Amino acid sequence: MKSGFVAVAGRPNVGKSTLVNALAGGKVAIVSDKPQTTRRRIFGIDNGDDHQLVLVDLPGFQRPLDALTERMQKTVNNAFEDVDAVMLVLSARERIGAGDRFIASRVFELGVPVVIALNKVDRLKGGHIAQQMTAAARLGNFHALHPVSAKTGDGIPDLRRELIALLPEGPLYFPADQRTDLTVETQIAELVREKALQLTRDEVPHAITAEVEELGDKFVRAVILVETDSQKQILVGKNGAMVKDIGVRARPEIEALLGHPVFLELFVKVRPRWRRDEATLERLGL
Repeated sequence: MKSGFVAVAGRPNVGKSTLVNALAGGKVAIVSDKPQTTRRRIFGIDNGDDHQLVLVDLPGFQRPLDALTERMQKTVNNAFEDVDAVMLVLSARERIGAGDRFIASRVFELGVPVVIALNKVDRLKGGHIAQQMTAAARLGNFHALHPVSAKTGDGIPDLRRELIALLPEGPLYFPADQRTDLTVETQIAELVREKALQLTRDEVPHAITAEVEELGDKFVRAVILVETDSQKQILVGKNGAMVKDIGVRARPEIEALLGHPVFLELFVKVRPRWRRDEATLERLGL
């Protein structure tokens, strides 16, 4: 039995969480086009007859700006302490630049195999992909380089086999039917936040978080937290249209997660400067 942990590193917005979902065979991490969507360490687990591949999805590397982003960066730093390999994710649609080189310098000094995943190659011309692969190859002494599309699934099976081959012989770290380490309440809260992110823009997404206040057999009560009254007005929307839309989008995925229909009750509350409040961050598990 091969089992172990592979850290997933890369700049914000290169598609790390989408790639983890593709490799784990189902949704374990929310995705959006907003930076800082991933705020915590998430285990995405791929279980096979002869392996358990645990992908450690991480926040993107960033300069800490407040208590929240400081904790996020600390999570990234700590996650590299005991892994069997690193998957360095790059975007084929963006120039490989200083940010990628900084992250590469960190992961290549860890002394574990580094597999480069050049993501988002769908609908790109072969010549452009080849140029990006050449640029990626200059980042360091990598074990393998895979052009993939997490969106379409192209290249994902080969990448999965590559990562599994790097794992040592080991035990099952999680039950064989488990796909993530997140609690059900946290998964529901993240789904609500994902839908809120999809419907907001500018600075509002960064000020949004969500938590489940009550989870019953047939209902879920969750709250969306923001920092200002103006943000609350945006999230509630005219005659409650926005928060209703968030609920309409989130409920089908919540029901799929729970395996049965539920009544979803959403509220929007203001908690000033929650991103700088250590007690709130601790309660939210961030």
